[in-house]
Amino acid sequence: MMKLMEGLSDSRGIIHWIMATAMAALTTLALVWLGANSTTAGVVFLALVVWSATQAGLTLSLYIAALCAVFLDFFFLLPFHTFQLAGAQQWVDMFTFVTCCLVVSRVAEKARRQTHQAEQRRKDVERLYELSQELMLYEDAEGLIRDLPRLIDRIFSLDGVVLYVCDRDRFYASTSELPMSIQASLRALTQGPGATLAIPGDLTARPLMLGMRPVGAIAWRQAELSHEVATAVSAQVAIVIARSIAIEASARSEAAREGERLRTALTDSLTHELRTPLTSIRAASTTLLQSGGLDEAGRQDMVAIIDEEAARLDSLIGEAIEMAEIDANVVEVNLVPQHPHALLDLAIEESRKVLVEHRVTIAPQAPEDSDQPAWFDPHLLGRVLRHLLENAATHTPPGSHITLSSRRTPSRLEFCVEDNGPGIDALDLPLIFEKFYRGKHKTNARKGSGMGLAISRAILAAHSGGIEAASVAGKGSKFRFWVPLIEKEPGAPS
Repeated sequence: MMKLMEGLSDSRGIIHWIMATAMAALTTLALVWLGANSTTAGVVFLALVVWSATQAGLTLSLYIAALCAVFLDFFFLLPFHTFQLAGAQQWVDMFTFVTCCLVVSRVAEKARRQTHQAEQRRKDVERLYELSQELMLYEDAEGLIRDLPRLIDRIFSLDGVVLYVCDRDRFYASTSELPMSIQASLRALTQGPGATLAIPGDLTARPLMLGMRPVGAIAWRQAELSHEVATAVSAQVAIVIARSIAIEASARSEAAREGERLRTALTDSLTHELRTPLTSIRAASTTLLQSGGLDEAGRQDMVAIIDEEAARLDSLIGEAIEMAEIDANVVEVNLVPQHPHALLDLAIEESRKVLVEHRVTIAPQAPEDSDQPAWFDPHLLGRVLRHLLENAATHTPPGSHITLSSRRTPSRLEFCVEDNGPGIDALDLPLIFEKFYRGKHKTNARKGSGMGLAISRAILAAHSGGIEAASVAGKGSKFRFWVPLIEKEPGAPS
């Protein structure tokens, strides 16, 4: 590519010289045909030299000036059609013309260079502004650093950019090839302060400094980047890296604080929730042991309290274990083929005890839905359905109607649990999937541990699915969750 560009540049240079010669010759022929005198010819030739200096540069303008001086001597200065000068006046005219050509060529070349530099600075400012705007659009610091070489490569029209980040000891490149020699050179560049350094592969490298501390190094292939632009780009990249490091440190610190907060909340919540059923169990058992005068009905009431609170205690411990499994990332998804309708039947059967005072139905399957089984984890989705059914039974009055349904879309398998209870308060609705949140605006005293919906959301996330809730005050709530629709065995040929 470079050889091709050099060849094209050489061809254009030859064409420019030929055109310059032709222009000088044609101008001379026109002046001769018009019968112009030496003064007119000198002014016209001088104008041609000035124009060529502003358009083509000093070298070509001097060449045209030399041609014009020859033509001026041969056609317009005495004696005509010779290269001799007749007297002092002709020598003065020639000297004046040559001097003016040199002066105006130099001035025009300087003006042209300044114009070019001003245009280049304008383009550099626009590119730096575009880079800063692109950097502001990224919210993901890791993604920004990963895409930064390609971003700089595209904006500044470079041919390969390599970025090295000290803190991570990682390399990011706009091209796939990154020789070990380049990696070693960039690492060495960050060991101490240094200026621009040429490294293997026709790359120019610069250290990225934040104050006196190196945070990385950047390299690109030789290109027309001024020292000022290269310095500005390096400064912006260093700031991006420092910002990424600060965000990661802040995220780790925040994660540690959040983990501590959750552990404290879990301990407090479990302490409170476990103490309530234990207190009831202990009171009932003490009554049975110390009250010998209790009749059969009283003893049955105490036994019922013990059984109910023991079941509640078992449920709380089970939810705590589930939450611990999710936090430890040990949830595994085991896909098996099963009919969605059968999953709904099984969930109702396993939740029969909590649904005894409610009317539960399964909505008929839509005609367009296939009767073929889908691949999903029935154990995980069964846990989600049980949490939603128990949640509906807990927060709706006896006799309420709960409806289950399932349907297929082109990309996912959806399930729905809907009730006609009092609904969820609008202020509580955005927070119900948070851990330990049990509703600050709910008047119903039958509250759970606040973990069921959080567990359901985490299970579905592990299954690459999701869940959402909708509610209308006084008309009930609707929970809809979904997982990817897989109708053939994973890994099987299409």
